[in-house]
Amino acid sequence: MRILLTVDDSENSHRAVSYVGSLLRQTPDVSLTLFHVLKPMPRKLMEHGGSENPVIEGRLGAQLRDDQDTWYRAERESECRVLTKAQATLEKAGFDTSRVALKFGHEEDVARNILEEAAAGKYETIVMGRHGSSGIKHIFGGGVTDQVLRDAQDFAIWVV
Repeated sequence: MRILLTVDDSENSHRAVSYVGSLLRQTPDVSLTLFHVLKPMPRKLMEHGGSENPVIEGRLGAQLRDDQDTWYRAERESECRVLTKAQATLEKAGFDTSRVALKFGHEEDVARNILEEAAAGKYETIVMGRHGSSGIKHIFGGGVTDQVLRDAQDFAIWVV
């Protein structure tokens, strides 16, 4: 069984990780992927100004890709503690961490990124901590958890 366990730096996420670790520590056929979505890439790194000259356009494109890669590496490095903290929580709960993978996503739409990763990785289950949301978001279903619940198809969803 493949489970995608979404994590962030919230208390609800920490409780979800602890719960899953305790619940599934004696289930050897379960593999977990801890998945953390990075903040969106800055707009200035989304496109360059462009040029009519194909040579300059090529250089601008190459520079933009280099800048994007540099940003992504730096962001992963600064956010790695979220995944390592979650992995330590699993280990403390008695879950065999050799069955744990760590993975990052990065998108403006966090819920879509989670669902795309779940589909691409052929996970059967998505586990999420209930994220706190404002009254307006709760009424209109604007939170990440609500969006995943609304848009997920062919996945079991655990909300802790």
